[in-house]
Amino acid sequence: MRHGDKKNNLSRTASHRKALLMNLGCQLITYKRITTTLAKAKALRTYIEPIITKTKATSTKELIMHNHRIVFSYLNDKQAVKELFTVVAPKVAGRPGGYTRIIKLGARIGDNAELAMIELVDFNEIYGKGTAQSADTAKKTTRRSGAKKKATAEVAETVAPAESTEAATEENTEA
Repeated sequence: MRHGDKKNNLSRTASHRKALLMNLGCQLITYKRITTTLAKAKALRTYIEPIITKTKATSTKELIMHNHRIVFSYLNDKQAVKELFTVVAPKVAGRPGGYTRIIKLGARIGDNAELAMIELVDFNEIYGKGTAQSADTAKKTTRRSGAKKKATAEVAETVAPAESTEAATEENTEA
């Protein structure tokens, strides 16, 4: 029985599953977006997000080297680790988590397997704002009912001067 076991075994042995997630993780870091089955994408998300968290800036050089070694033990690919620490880490520095996004793509033709695209959130210009903002430059937004009143007041102010200018131009043309 698998009571309380949250790990998806993907119908593979432990060594095969480790190799699969290692390869998928390297490909995700290298290409920023990959297409795979939904089950593998969900398993990859739980595998890769703690690894990305380890790349965030730390205080001492010894700790940075330690994190490099830990990440390398999970990925076993020098280029992927270098890409992760030099390209991905600065973009996710201000993000508190949730570095990946899974988008369902439908069923595969041959075996009807559910396909999904998993991607790094900060590297998608379609859903994002084009470039990732750091934590200090990100604009804070609030969600309150007062915002509606403020927005309608601004619209009323912009409409009122426009009407007055139209009235002034009509008076000038009549005179």
